[in-house]
Amino acid sequence: MVNAAFRFFLPCLTVLAGLFLPAVASADLPGIPAFSMQPGEDGAQEYSVTLQILALMTALTFLPAMLMMMTSFTRIIVVFAILRQALGLQATPSNQILLGLALFLSIFIMKPVLEEANRVGLQPYLQEEVTSLEAVELASEPFRKFMLEQTRESDLALFMRLAEVEYETPEDVSFWVLMPAFVTSELKTAFQIGFILFIPFLILDMVVASVLMAMGMMMLSPIIISLPFKIMLFVLVDGWALIMGTLAASYGI
Repeated sequence: MVNAAFRFFLPCLTVLAGLFLPAVASADLPGIPAFSMQPGEDGAQEYSVTLQILALMTALTFLPAMLMMMTSFTRIIVVFAILRQALGLQATPSNQILLGLALFLSIFIMKPVLEEANRVGLQPYLQEEVTSLEAVELASEPFRKFMLEQTRESDLALFMRLAEVEYETPEDVSFWVLMPAFVTSELKTAFQIGFILFIPFLILDMVVASVLMAMGMMMLSPIIISLPFKIMLFVLVDGWALIMGTLAASYGI
């Protein structure tokens, strides 16, 4: 099979090389030529397309980390995972459903922050009023404000002590100190919400286990009996709406 695949792809690679290599060899300039951009009245600036593509692809690798460390995604997905464990459901809802639900709920919660970042950072950059570095700095301010509002002072003081730095005001805190402090606070809040979610299901498990023991049915697992009752309880109280409303309200929405 490997030899057959090799014999199939080798002619294709040969044809592609014959098409593109002569064009590259006959080019007068090495690489991709730069283009001019007019950010203001001071004159044009030259940016290499190759370097821009490299910087863009490098930035894309940080998107998952930025999603978890600068938004409400961490708190939401942890609460959903604890809820699934409390219900006793190992794979329902599936990870894909929980991730999608957490992602869209995060976008709903972060909408004011995203709109503000777009207004103060992205739009001035698209209109060529500021440079790319200035646009990044301006767009990061709404995220900084959001993270500061959700970060506990104790967590912020912890990472300031670990970094051996001091800041006069919270607005002066570096992103490298604020991000881990924010994630720590989000995890702590998520576990607090998860603890409250666990209590009613734990009580139901204890009641079912006590009834089974009183009936002498010790070989029957209480989880099998309590699972439908926990699902019924969760549906009767409209659990999904309560949890999503609680998560949104925890961010002041």
